[in-house]
Amino acid sequence: MKKTFLLEGLDCANCAAKMEKAINALDGVSRATVNFMTTKLVIEGEDEKMAGIIEAAKKVVKNTEPDVVMKKA
Repeated sequence: MKKTFLLEGLDCANCAAKMEKAINALDGVSRATVNFMTTKLVIEGEDEKMAGIIEAAKKVVKNTEPDVVMKKA
């Protein structure tokens, strides 16, 4: 399953790289990319774990950059 999100307020390329690395390390994630220029987050992972992956990804985003809002694209 593949899900795309907008990271509203993302203004730090280094933070985007940190988010990408942390989300890729989550259980059930096969691939995650954060594009700083388009502020898009794409998560590919196991269907049955996707809800948990999304919740964990939201926490990663908030912990890395508290002002960023993760919205469905």
